[in-house]
Amino acid sequence: MSDFSDLRALYINTTLKKQPSESHTKLLINASAAIMEEQGVTVEHLHLLSHQVPPGIYPDMTEHGWDRDDWPKLWEQVKAADILIIGSPIWLGEESSVCRILIERLYAMSGLLNDKGQSVFYGKVGATIVTGNEDGIKHVAMTTGFAMNHLGYTNPPQADCGWIGEAGPGPSYGDDLDGKRVGFDNEFTQRNTTIMTWNAMHLARMLKSAGGYPNEGNDRTAWDAGARFGFENPEYRS
Repeated sequence: MSDFSDLRALYINTTLKKQPSESHTKLLINASAAIMEEQGVTVEHLHLLSHQVPPGIYPDMTEHGWDRDDWPKLWEQVKAADILIIGSPIWLGEESSVCRILIERLYAMSGLLNDKGQSVFYGKVGATIVTGNEDGIKHVAMTTGFAMNHLGYTNPPQADCGWIGEAGPGPSYGDDLDGKRVGFDNEFTQRNTTIMTWNAMHLARMLKSAGGYPNEGNDRTAWDAGARFGFENPEYRS
């Protein structure tokens, strides 16, 4: 059996619900988090609307006109996590506006480097959990997955999971309907949530055990190295 006990996972819920207890997305987040906790992973939860996190692409938005910005404090949790799972509802086929703010603020930290001179996000794993009562799971996961990967996170196979109801207005994940919790018995959601969670753990285990990525050709001096190995060679330009 793999040992995941030294891994840390952070679940960030970008629901539009002000109270975490009202979030349907949190219910599916909890299902994934329970798997990680059973395997010894240290799990933390962050409900973004419980904090003041303004939009922007700078590490501290109080330096750009905002009176308060909790992001610098929350960043310490993000930086410490080996696995980041973003949870978002679907609205008009897209991730929530709160999720967009999270992506912007993650991008704000993209200038930071690890001790190898690479992006501070290298060696970390990212995945997505989506809920809603309209189509869009794969579209949302495509957006969040690309954003995390572009910053330096590594996406595992099957890097998303989610639940949607029938097309049109209807109950949300976990709603009580005729004495049953909607979506809890959905085999597709159960299977994908399990696979996504385990693959995130497996990939994080491999990356951490390997000490992250080698820094050959991918640190911030990569262009200089590339120039030495051919980019400035006249034959390469011809």
